[in-house]
Amino acid sequence: MASNSGLGLRTFRGAALIPQTAQTPYFTVVGGKVRILEIIGEVVVIIGDVATNAKLIANPTVGADVDLCAQANIQADAAGTIYSITGTLTDALIPTTSGAVTAQANGITVAAGTIDLYTDANSVTGTTKWMVRWIPVDSGAKVVVA
Repeated sequence: MASNSGLGLRTFRGAALIPQTAQTPYFTVVGGKVRILEIIGEVVVIIGDVATNAKLIANPTVGADVDLCAQANIQADAAGTIYSITGTLTDALIPTTSGAVTAQANGITVAAGTIDLYTDANSVTGTTKWMVRWIPVDSGAKVVVA
C-alpha cells in the first residue's frame, strides 16, 4: 500500500518470514525510475540464533543487480530492531536496537524491477516488516509491494 507522507510516497510491506538463503523480491518498481529516499525494516519476531547476513539489492528488469548496501549480520536480532541504509552503496545494512535510526543520507535512483532482501542462511526463523519512502523520477513510476 502506498501513501503520501508530504516528503515523498511510502509503500509498506507487512510482516513476513525472512528469506532462506535466497534473494526475495520485497518491492516492485514499475513504470520507470524512482528515487529511494529511505528504506526501513523492523524485526517483528526475533531472528533465529543462526549466523545470518542480510542486504538489500536492486534487481532491475533490464541490467545487472546492484547492492543497495553491504551485508550485515542479523543473527538473533530482537523484535523491535530497526534496519536502515545510508544511501552509500558500499555501506552495510544498519541494525539498531536503540529505538531510533538516522535518516538515509543519500537518495538512490533505481530502475524498474524489484528491490530484494537477501540472506545467506537457511532454516532461520524471524519476521520483518518494511517501508520504503520514494519519489518518481519518470512520470507514472511507482513502488508497490512485490
